[in-house]
Amino acid sequence: MKQTYGVPALVSMFLPGLGQLIKGQILKALFIWVISGVVGFFLWWTVIVPFLVWAWNVYDAYNDPA
Repeated sequence: MKQTYGVPALVSMFLPGLGQLIKGQILKALFIWVISGVVGFFLWWTVIVPFLVWAWNVYDAYNDPA
């Protein structure tokens, strides 16, 4: 059975990248913070693009092995 990570996914719902940081993926967390900031700043008006970045972040925190 594939291991999943519920707590990192839960905290990533509220602060993108924190789930990856909890799992020890520091560079990925920094990458998510930069991408989320850029996308949020430039594409906030599209609503769907920031939502997709957020959804990918939560999915990655839940499924990606540490």
